[in-house]
Amino acid sequence: MKANCWNDAEDYDFNALVDGLNRYLRLKATPIGLKRFRTVEEMATVPKIRRPPAGEKFAFDQMVGQARWLGWTLGVTMDNLMGAQCGAVVGLHPADEDWLKGKQLTGVWYGTVEDSAAHQRAMSCASFGEYAGVALSPLTSGRLDNPDLCLIYGTPGQMITFVNGLQYRNYRKLSFSCVGESACADSWGNALKTGEPSLSIPCYAERKFGGVLDEEMLMAIPPSFLPQVVSGLE
Repeated sequence: MKANCWNDAEDYDFNALVDGLNRYLRLKATPIGLKRFRTVEEMATVPKIRRPPAGEKFAFDQMVGQARWLGWTLGVTMDNLMGAQCGAVVGLHPADEDWLKGKQLTGVWYGTVEDSAAHQRAMSCASFGEYAGVALSPLTSGRLDNPDLCLIYGTPGQMITFVNGLQYRNYRKLSFSCVGESACADSWGNALKTGEPSLSIPCYAERKFGGVLDEEMLMAIPPSFLPQVVSGLE
């Protein structure tokens, strides 16, 4: 069993964990795993992994949507992504000076260049330079060897119950953020940066391109928390 980015090499029974989540939460969408790889060659060893067609560009939200709705196992590099905004959140592109200006958001999501730049600075992004690719796959497929994150979608009612399970033992207050558009920074970006459970209100891009439903929220969480959640729910 290979360790994930948290040096966690636990052999989790994801079939049992997902069964537990479904038993108590009745999730509609398939929970998926996200794992980063230091080389493209290492990512290519994932069983049945699919790569986007050469020259085609996608939002990372679209890749996540295909994994959870179609059950595909996908491998993504920066060359597959439509822009720096997607790549920076998962650590495939630097949050450099040009990215921090956020000019492409001005007049669309934010009224001034200063507002756009403030938004970019507020985003939580994974560190850049350590990883060359990101793979996505349903947790129960067994294709990702201990993912960095589990991505779980549900209604607000399901999410507060999920949090109730997480807090049942070893209680602590949980705080979540909202940067507005580019809300993937509040979910998988923040979770990859901090290793903490990160709940978000998915943004326009996630709903438009990733197929996130209007009533859905997203919990991004390292797998080490899932046994505690399921035990707490029980």
